[in-house]
This record gives sequence, C-alpha cells and structure tokens, in this order.
Amino acid sequence: MRKYKPKNNAQKEVYYKDRFYVSPRIPREPITNDAVYCADVEMLGKQVKIIESYLERGTLVIWVEKDSIYSTLATLKTIGYDVLSELSAIDYLEQKGGFEIFYQMLSLSRAKRLRVKIFLRKGEKIESVTELFRSADWSEREMYDMIGILPLGHPYPKRILMPDDWVGHPLLKSYPLQGDEAAQWYEVDTIFGKENREVIGVEQRDSARIDRYDSTRFSHLGYEVEYGQKIEKGAEKPQPIAYQEEEGVLFVTKLKPENSKELKERK
Repeated sequence: MRKYKPKNNAQKEVYYKDRFYVSPRIPREPITNDAVYCADVEMLGKQVKIIESYLERGTLVIWVEKDSIYSTLATLKTIGYDVLSELSAIDYLEQKGGFEIFYQMLSLSRAKRLRVKIFLRKGEKIESVTELFRSADWSEREMYDMIGILPLGHPYPKRILMPDDWVGHPLLKSYPLQGDEAAQWYEVDTIFGKENREVIGVEQRDSARIDRYDSTRFSHLGYEVEYGQKIEKGAEKPQPIAYQEEEGVLFVTKLKPENSKELKERK
C-alpha cells in the first residue's frame, strides 16, 4: 500500500517545491540476485543477442536489438512468459533521436515479470508481434495512434482512439499542449461544416459542465422535466430521486434522499 501523505497544505507544498527537481533513477541490481531470471537470460541469450540485462524493483529488464524483437518474444513465450500485458513507446526524439519501446511480459506459472526494451531511431521500422500475442493488437494500434509507430505486418493498421483523419499523434512531446485550430473546431467542421462555426459556436470540452436549464442535452437529477421543455431560472420544481427498479438494485434498496444522511466531515 502506498504511504499516506497529509494533503492539508497541498497547494502550498507544490508552490515551494523545486520545479527543476529530477527524480533519482531506480537502482539497478544484477540478475545474479535471482536464480530464475539468471536461467531465463542464459536460455534467451542462446537465441538472440542481449545488449543489457538487470533487475529493477524485482522485475527483469532485457535490452535487445530492434530486429530481433519477434524472435525474442517467441523464445520468451516458450520459456513460460505467456502473457503480454502491455507494450508502448516513449518519445526520446529530442534527447536521443528515437523512441524507447517496451514489452511487459508475465509468467503466470512462475509469478515472474519481465520487460523487454528496444530503441527505435526515427524512421526505422519494427515487426508486429500480433501473431504471437493477440493482446498486442490494440496496444500496437494505440502506439501508432498516440506516438506514430506502426509495426510492420499489423492485421488492422488503423487508429484506435483518435478519428481516422486526425492530424498528429498526441503523446509525442512535440504535440501542442493546447491543440490548434483544426483540433479546436474538429467536430463542428466535420458535422456542420466550417462555414457554420459562428452559428454553432466553439466546442464545449469541459466534461464536468452541466447546464441545468438545457433540457435537451442534460438530465436534471432532482429536477426532472420533459425532453426539450423550457425551464425558468429560479422556478424549478424539485422532485425526489428514486431508483426505477421495483425491487431496487444490488446492495441498494429503496434509496430515497429523505431517508439518507449527509456526511459533512470524516471521523
């Protein structure tokens, strides 16, 4: 469990914190501290060239060449690392001229975790591993969508989060933090056309925004009205909130505000 830190003065604490502080690197330990990992590295080294190997917080980290990533994961799968839980990339274009790509592996039978890393220079390509692990399908698509790296041989090379015609890759460090004009007006231009910007207005991107007087796009908990009905400010008629299920829902039955108690402070 994460150690508890008091949060009473969180804003002041951030104000006085050194903004240029660099967190220390996680200490690396030799693989000789774990006999199982030693055997795995020795077996893998017979099939591919291992650039570097070490332990970080009990997890084995192995660096290999980019061209041997497929054979590396195939060998690890035969050893017992049968789950690819995650893969992604980190943008180091400014510092190193490329990307650090990692593959997080898990051996269920031995309860061991392993991380394979490669370095991919700008413009270079890597091979898809979807034939080895089905879980790599969406992860590789996300890596392409967010960072711009599309592995060769992927069965469905398409964006997974952003629209197909989106410009740029949001997790690149060169991507603008506040977006641009095309991003700001994307939905309005796509649905209504660029000529209707003044008619529709700027996109509302605040997910927490609720307009209680807009009965077309927002529901009114406690002030339920018909769809599209106009509401006069200050003339709302409160309605009790209750679940529609006759028998209630799991763990909650006959929930009514008048029978509830509001907690205003912790014990």
